[in-house]
Amino acid sequence: LKPTDSLSSLLQASPVEPAEQRVDIGDVQERGEISTDSDEDYSEISGSELDEEITWIEWFCHLKGNEFFVEVDEDYIQDDFNLTGLSTQVPYYEYALNMILDFEDQDDQLPEDQQPLVETAAQMLYGLIHARFILTSRGMAAMLDKFNAYVYGVCPLSSCENQNQAVLPIGQSDILRQSAAKVYCPACREIYFPRSTRLECLDGAYFGTSFAHLFFLTYQHMQPTILPQPFVPKLYGFKIHKSVKENLKKQKEATQRKIMNWEATESGTRSAGAAAEILADEAALATFWARSAAPRTCVLVLARDRRRARAYISCPVVGYAS
Repeated sequence: LKPTDSLSSLLQASPVEPAEQRVDIGDVQERGEISTDSDEDYSEISGSELDEEITWIEWFCHLKGNEFFVEVDEDYIQDDFNLTGLSTQVPYYEYALNMILDFEDQDDQLPEDQQPLVETAAQMLYGLIHARFILTSRGMAAMLDKFNAYVYGVCPLSSCENQNQAVLPIGQSDILRQSAAKVYCPACREIYFPRSTRLECLDGAYFGTSFAHLFFLTYQHMQPTILPQPFVPKLYGFKIHKSVKENLKKQKEATQRKIMNWEATESGTRSAGAAAEILADEAALATFWARSAAPRTCVLVLARDRRRARAYISCPVVGYAS
């Protein structure tokens, strides 16, 4: 399947479903790359467009799940300066670039079994080019339209969601296969996992680490002026005083220091009697946190006397970690 052919001629010439001639979605999604689902992935195309030839870029951006991309200008791709360094990151670079630009080299053709590899390489290359293009004025203008249309969703934070605050895609690395795409909220200035599973399947390098911040520096009027209020924990309507947390922290640190000193003096050998003496030096009701063998399970131990403290400490399941 070649994007240079018209859709009407392709539909008349071959009864094979278009998705069968594309990269297998399972393999692509396992690598965290761009996904192409099935024949229902195609967006709605008017009847007049069926009789016209579409470019590879138009075909690619009309796939379901690729609406998060903007169409990169071909003159931008044809400028070698804009592609500096990409040839070492993408396999089959020359073939992938020719596929994106709809260039057909009849003298240098790959075997049919390698065409899916070229197809995947073209998708990766376009994503990296896309990350550079959206940093230009034309790319930002195209992303502004998608931002205003809430293509990337709204912030999941409760206070931001109430204000219907739109978000932008962002990557945590500019290198392929390091992290999936996230979304950045300009109001709370945090990044989140996107609600759209299709956006989460895209590589974060396709949007880069700098775009979202440069976007709001360019369009400063889109930056929210009212910041969300942080959540305040309360008990029965009353705020919890900060001194409570500070005192609990100091108690934990003191208990930890005593335990470390005891372990150092005993050369790593545990003694239930010595540990009970340490706890007996505390108040009559010594409270400390012990972490059980099960992950994320905490047990509150009330050591009312030395005998009970010794019983808990000698238990092989409970440790001392605060």
